[in-house]
Amino acid sequence: MTARVGHRAPDFTTTAVVNGDFKEVSLADSRGKWTVLFFYPLDFTFICPTEITEFSKRIDEFKELNAVVLGCSTDSHHSHKAWIKNGLGEIKYPLLADMTREVSRQYGVLMEEKGFSLRGTFIIDPEGKLRMSQINDTGVGRSVGEVIRTLAALQTGELCPVEWKPGQKTLGK
Repeated sequence: MTARVGHRAPDFTTTAVVNGDFKEVSLADSRGKWTVLFFYPLDFTFICPTEITEFSKRIDEFKELNAVVLGCSTDSHHSHKAWIKNGLGEIKYPLLADMTREVSRQYGVLMEEKGFSLRGTFIIDPEGKLRMSQINDTGVGRSVGEVIRTLAALQTGELCPVEWKPGQKTLGK
């Protein structure tokens, strides 16, 4: 199954680093909440830590929107843990290990020839339906603020015009 907006998001279970410990995490764990799943290319690189730490700094904004954040790369959970201890610092959401590359493949972000993922961002609603998909090349970091804005817009259930921000009028009801 490949991820498609408007369809059920592909489920997965994999090992993650959660608060410094290894834990099995699945998409089903967040059912009933919004989920922001993002993929990044590799641990110990240049742009990735800026994104990972920005998601962590803004975790309270996601929590206010009843959302969980999951970060994922094709690195091992051991690599994630080493990076957290030796550079990243505390991360306030799970970092998923996708060593089989199956999760990245299901979400259409795996660069097969290189063995790692593009920068993919996915928003999944509480019922498990994929509501947003964005994929960037590896050299361009994503905007966490735009992810939060899009999440808030989706949660209105209404039509939101260009540059809409929370608190502004929608085009809906």
